[in-house]
Amino acid sequence: MSPAPLAEQHDGVLFDLDGVLYRGPEAVPGAPEALAQLKEQGLKCAFVTNNASRSAEQIASHLRELGIPAEPHEVYGSAPAGIRLMSSHVPAPAKVLVVGSESLRGLVQQAGYQTVDSAEEDPEAVIQGFDPSLGWSQLAEASYAVNAGAQWFATNLDRSVPRERGIAPANGALVEAVSFGTDRRPQAAGKPESVMFTQAGETLRLSDPLVVGDRLDTDILGGNRAGYTTALVLTGATGEDQAHASAGQERPDWIIDSLESLFTGAHRTPGEGHSAA
Repeated sequence: MSPAPLAEQHDGVLFDLDGVLYRGPEAVPGAPEALAQLKEQGLKCAFVTNNASRSAEQIASHLRELGIPAEPHEVYGSAPAGIRLMSSHVPAPAKVLVVGSESLRGLVQQAGYQTVDSAEEDPEAVIQGFDPSLGWSQLAEASYAVNAGAQWFATNLDRSVPRERGIAPANGALVEAVSFGTDRRPQAAGKPESVMFTQAGETLRLSDPLVVGDRLDTDILGGNRAGYTTALVLTGATGEDQAHASAGQERPDWIIDSLESLFTGAHRTPGEGHSAA
């Protein structure tokens, strides 16, 4: 183990949300206290999330309701990143079929695009983000539009998300449904791309940030691609054995059991003290 707690080795922490700070409507035990302590120690914190179903204001408000100190400007989400990606290929005021939340639709409109609900309106692009109310008809419209030539963008490609009742399908699973109907793949903006991590680190003027996440294929891979130190926390989607078996850019620098470990020095490297069953 390293002699100093992780909270003493870094000037800021970039957090994933689902499985790290909350699971469904409940805070992960110890998360509110950990965030409060980090800020009391003067560390800057940001929230880097592939959740495209809610605005930065809604996410920050939810965190505060759970007792976690957060402000909208500290939230870096995949919805704005997806729109920036789309704008580099399809400039406004093009017609865009939005397959996702009302929050995503509002951001697309704020960016100057015309939003449509049907492939029959000849959209030039489709942007897809997670919303729990999405059904077959919306996914079918996306397929029709992509097959008709619309460019396809996804806010993120997370395959699953931890909820209070267990693991559930996420946006990547719904993207796969459209992919089956089109034999195409979208361009994606969220994690594991490094853009949101570097944007957060640069905006907060961090010289040595720590990325804390619960998924190897999004949080850890994206943080490593950004060149930041990464810590996998075992409160979400990834178990101990998976963490120790990780390799390449999906291998975290550290493994921690909970956010409390940021202050106690109870962090370990993959493989440390582990014997396969």
